[in-house]
Amino acid sequence: MAKRILVVEDNDLNRKLFCDVLRANGFEVEPLADGARALDTARRLSPDLIIMDIQLPHVSGVDLIEQAKRDLHLQAIPVLAVTAYAAKGDEEKIRSAGAAGYLAKPVSIMPFMNAVRELLPD
Repeated sequence: MAKRILVVEDNDLNRKLFCDVLRANGFEVEPLADGARALDTARRLSPDLIIMDIQLPHVSGVDLIEQAKRDLHLQAIPVLAVTAYAAKGDEEKIRSAGAAGYLAKPVSIMPFMNAVRELLPD
């Protein structure tokens, strides 16, 4: 059975790229543009991995990661954080919030898939 991945990304092009690459690699993908619906969608789908943009409108990806890690139904799901704002200290802050992985945009396909596979062992 294919592993299910929730992709939370407000940028249409990035979301499409992530989803297309994941589907081409055999994953079941649920795209989501609205970070405000991310946790409810994750509870409903029980994905094997959440790919979370950090700079979302109306809500911070860091806040969503922290909330997911406090939620009994979501805390075991690994989160791969993806952000265009890779300033000094950002990775540490994001990992401290509970992200299991971190990638800075622009994302290349090979490092992206390596990070996904690292968080989703067979």
